[in-house]
Amino acid sequence: MKIRLIAIGKTSDSWAKDAISVFEKRLKHYCTFEITELPVSGNAGRTAEQIKEAEGNLLLSKLGTSDRLVLLDENGKALTSVGFSEWIQQQQLSGVKNLVFVIGGPYGFSDAVYKAAAAKLSLSPMTFTHQMVRLFFTEQLYRAFTILKGEKYHHV
Repeated sequence: MKIRLIAIGKTSDSWAKDAISVFEKRLKHYCTFEITELPVSGNAGRTAEQIKEAEGNLLLSKLGTSDRLVLLDENGKALTSVGFSEWIQQQQLSGVKNLVFVIGGPYGFSDAVYKAAAAKLSLSPMTFTHQMVRLFFTEQLYRAFTILKGEKYHHV
């Protein structure tokens, strides 16, 4: 299975890039994984809704017909690490070839993106910076695969 994380905006802090890179490298043993960064829509004179629409259109243009879109959203389903690993396994067993997770822009997702999504997952009810969400997500994805393989990274 190929897994892609699409994020609106760039990771600029070197500490975050370095930490995310650690888990990107580790994930290569389990799946094809890549991160795609899309530019933040310019907001000069635009409403939050207009910005969400522009970012949503750009995001949707990056999806293929076989992509299963999953939004990382504060109102999504919250899973434990073991629950997330089971969810990943369920995607694999159901034949999903391309799983695309998305971190939205500062104003969230447009209605069109919500309609296109197959699922919404929440990493936490708390709010984190987008850089932290990227790190938490890549670590949890790595943890999910180690759980599925019965490796010692995750201690129950």
